[in-house]
Order: sequence, then structure tokens, then C-alpha cells
Amino acid sequence: MDDKKERSIIMFPLPFPGHFNPMIQLARILHHRGFSVTIIHTSFNFPDPTHYPNFTFRTIHHHNEEEEDPLSKPDASGMDLVTFIRQLRQSYADPLRDSLKAEVGGGETACCLVSDVVWGKTTEVAAEEVGIRRMVLTTSGVASFCAFAAYPLLRDKHYLPIQDSRLDEPVTELPPLRVKDLPVMETNEPEELFRVVNNMVEGAKSSSGIIWNTFEDFESTTLMDFSSEFRVPVFPIGPFYKHSENILPTMKNKEDHATNDWLNKQSPRTVVYVSFGSLADIEEKEFLEIVWGLRNTKRPFLWVVRSGLVRGTDWLESLPCGFWENIGLKGKIVKWVNQLEVLAHPAVGVFWTHCGWNSTLESICEGVPMVCTPFFTDQRVNARYIVDVWQVGFMLERSNLDRKEIDKVLRKQMLEEGDGMRESCLKLTERANVCLSKDGSSSKYLEKLVSHVMSFDSYAFAS
Repeated sequence: MDDKKERSIIMFPLPFPGHFNPMIQLARILHHRGFSVTIIHTSFNFPDPTHYPNFTFRTIHHHNEEEEDPLSKPDASGMDLVTFIRQLRQSYADPLRDSLKAEVGGGETACCLVSDVVWGKTTEVAAEEVGIRRMVLTTSGVASFCAFAAYPLLRDKHYLPIQDSRLDEPVTELPPLRVKDLPVMETNEPEELFRVVNNMVEGAKSSSGIIWNTFEDFESTTLMDFSSEFRVPVFPIGPFYKHSENILPTMKNKEDHATNDWLNKQSPRTVVYVSFGSLADIEEKEFLEIVWGLRNTKRPFLWVVRSGLVRGTDWLESLPCGFWENIGLKGKIVKWVNQLEVLAHPAVGVFWTHCGWNSTLESICEGVPMVCTPFFTDQRVNARYIVDVWQVGFMLERSNLDRKEIDKVLRKQMLEEGDGMRESCLKLTERANVCLSKDGSSSKYLEKLVSHVMSFDSYAFAS
């Protein structure tokens, strides 16, 4: 342990909540195993370091300080994600290299760099220049990463670009996916999407290991398929948030208490919890269909509507006049909740979700069945697996966001047909707990990960 305390791990997260949060959870796990952790973070979305006192934070700024950072412009949030990722890679490649040189050049022994897989080969070049080994954290599931890795095949077979006439056609090479489930996103630069994805996959292939926020019993078949094809050490040590060092007391604010008090007044398993993550947005007409669909179920609902979720609005300007008077105490709309606490609350009966990997894993580990409305990329793959493989949810596609269909699907999930899904969810919850036990697969993989990192040649550069 003393030897490990002298070792430092450098981490480089992607600056989005769905990527940053698992990286921080991994940082806590590794810190608990005796490593010091330095987090290099972009100036875009830079976090408050006081919330993470065990780690050292280093800020890097875009490559040319004499020019305005394109990511800081007011219209940056409207940039499509492919363009945004390209801008991130271009803006922070040189600053990352310079920061790594400063970190390992200060005389401290650095075991490795752990970067988000989406940074791709950007981090490979930087790590090689300073002579440090590189591992990647993949914040998606294994199944969706395998779909990304199949992009060249999918193009050769003409599944991509997606054609509307083929949406329901099975992708025979990637069962149970259909064409509409492939992990793509809307973009003005379709060729750039292929470059971004291929760069990510090649960066993972050339890494010294892939860390996954999943557990072996959950994705055993896809893990075996991946390992046989990629020949890269894999470490499925999840669910990260269920590790003891991540189960932390949280400081509750006024809004947290108000949400918890409201949930405490609801009957067990009656609440529809709705959240579409930190990046997706919807049209005003979709917002109104969701509003009336929730109301028509006559079930209590808790809906996270973050600022900017509805395009062209700040928050709730689109709510129909007199809506709250119509709802009474049955509904609650908030800007943010502690999702783990909400999912663990006995009043919550179903989670209507965008199917991001963190939300998927958390819902399954808390035993809450889902209604799936994926928006883009891995969310589509996750939704198909939730419905057809793990059988813990119903699909409600964006094309069907009609108030009658919403009412129908939510009622279906909340009544008899959802009971079997809850049982399936609880079985997966138990399997996750077993994996995290002393002799479970996640615990064993964590010990392998620690040994793997410790086996790297160490570098202490003179300044």
C-alpha cells in the first residue's frame, strides 16, 4: 500500500456530466486503493474542485489563448455533438500534451493516464510523447461499443447512413439491433461522425486496457465477443457508484428536501420518474404531448426539466395555462434531483428515461423498470437491450410521443405487465451486488486492474 501511495494516476474526463461523473467515481475507487489522483480538465464545464477534496485538479485552456474559445460562445450549446467533439479534440490536444509534460516532469512517479475513450487517439499521441502508459474509461456499455466498432462493416453492408425505409430491418450482424437502433446522431457532418467514431475505437484498441462501468454477469456474452476480437485487457469493475467508497453522504439543499418530502407522501411504486439526461433536447410540441400524457395517466409524476430541455425556451414557459391547477399535488417538475436517491425511493414505480448508460445501470441496480425513449448514440442500443434482452422495460420511441400512446405505455408499465419486469430488475440488482462482493467478478477485476497499473514501467522525469 505504501508503494501505491507514491504512485499517481492522471485522469482526463470528457467535460459532460454523463462522462465526468463515472470518471470521478473511478477516481474514488482508485484513490481508496492507495493511488493519488490528478484530474486534468478542460476549461469548458470546469467543475468545482472543492467538491472533490481528495483529488488535484489542473485546468487546461484551448490551444490559442489569443483567439476566442469557440466552445465558450453563446451558440456553442446549439452546435451538433459531432462538431462539438471535433472542436474539443482540436482545442485541447496541445494543452493536454503540455499539461502532461508538466505533471510527469515534476518528478512525481506517474503510473498511467486514464482518459475518456471519446478523446480517442488524441490522448495516445500526448501520452506517447511524455512516455506514459494510457488506459481508457468507456462510459457506455459493451454492447453499444461493439456497435460503434462495427461502423466499417455497417457502412459496407449499407446499414449506414440510415435510410428511413429500412428502420425496422434487423441488423443480422448485431442481434437484436434493428437499423433504427444503431448508435448514430444527427449531424451536418456525416463523414466527421465516422471519423470521430473510428478514432475512438482505434484509440481503445491501442490502449493498455479498457475500464468498463459494467459487470460481468450483466454483459457476459458481449464481453466475450469483444475480448476475442480486440485483444485488449478489459476490466469490468462496475457498477462504479455501488462501490463502498462511492456511497457518500450527500449535502441536501432546500430543493432536495422538498422533493423527498413530496415522494414520502406518495404510495409505494406509484410515481413515474421522468428524466432525459443532460444533453438531449425536445421540441415544444413534444413537451406538450409529454405534459398531457403524464396528466392523463392520473399517476403522480416527478419530472426533471433542466433549463434548455425544450428548444427555444428557458424552462417552463410552454406549460399550458392552468396546468398546475388541473394537476393539484399529483405532479412535480424540478430542474435537478439526486437521481440515485429518487430511484432508491420506494414510491418510484417506473423510470421514463433517455437510456443513457449511467441511468440504465442505476435503474437496474435499484430495481426500477423503465420506459425507454432514446435520443442518440448508445442510448438507442441500450434501449433495445433493456426491452429485448434484459426485458426490464417498454419502448416509447420519439416518433410515438403522442399523449394517448404515452398514457397507454405508462399505464401498461405501472400495472400488471410491469410486475414481471420489476422481478427481472430485482434479479439483476442481486447479480450486481454479488459481483461487488468480496469474491465477485467486479471485485476480482478491480484487483487485476490495480496489479495491471502497478506493473507499468514508472517514469519520473527531471524538470
